[in-house]
Amino acid sequence: MSTPVLVTTPVEVVDNMTHERFELWTSGPERSFVGFVAYQLEDPGVYDLRHTIISESYGRQGYARTLVTLVLDQLREREQRIVPTCSYVQRYLERFEQYGDLVAS
Repeated sequence: MSTPVLVTTPVEVVDNMTHERFELWTSGPERSFVGFVAYQLEDPGVYDLRHTIISESYGRQGYARTLVTLVLDQLREREQRIVPTCSYVQRYLERFEQYGDLVAS
């Protein structure tokens, strides 16, 4: 089982419930928006992860993987489940099977 490699830049995930998305931001004085995973709350505790979008300037640098990893870790801590509608999340789950238990049945 492989382990997701995260970017080395300090980042934080914010659950922006108003816009139904988990946002990734760089941390520190030069805080900037990196991207998001859009979701829809299907049932209490079940998040339909619909789209993963990363700003072009952060593309192909591992930020999408970092974002999805941090989101899934956060949802696991909160004892939530997911519906992986997003094709990126689907491919991620195929590669990192240790997150398969988060998928709602």
